[in-house]
Amino acid sequence: MTIGRLAEATGVKVETIRYYERAGLIAPPARTAGNYRAYATDDLDRLRFIRRTRDLGFTLEEVRAMLDLAAQRDRSCGTIDAIATKHLDEVDRKIADLQGLRRELSAIISSCAGGTVGQCRILEAFAEQHARDAAA
Repeated sequence: MTIGRLAEATGVKVETIRYYERAGLIAPPARTAGNYRAYATDDLDRLRFIRRTRDLGFTLEEVRAMLDLAAQRDRSCGTIDAIATKHLDEVDRKIADLQGLRRELSAIISSCAGGTVGQCRILEAFAEQHARDAAA
C-alpha cells in the first residue's frame, strides 16, 4: 500500500510515518517501479502498535524497546512489564500533580468576590505566586 493509504488506515500523518522511518521505528519500505514507497501488512500492524503506544504517552525510546522485545517471541515479558509499570507510575504522578493543581486553582477561583479587575483576587494570587517563584 502507498504511504497515503497507510496514513489513512492508521490515522497517522504521512510526515509522521516518514519521521518514524528516519527514527528507525519502521523499516524503510520497498519501492515500486515508480519509486513510490510500498508498505506491507506488517508495516500497518507495526504502525498501529506505535500509534496506540504513543497515544498512551509512551516515549519513542519506550516504544522502540517494546518493538525490539516483541520480535523476541520466546523471551520473558518481564522487561515489557517493567516498561509499562514505570509508565503507569509516571501517569499516576502526573494525575496527582494535576489534582493538586486543580485544588489550588479551585481555591483561587473561589476566593474571588467579584468587583473590579483592580480588586481581582485571582490576579492577586497569581502575582503572589509569581513573586514567590522568582524569589526562590
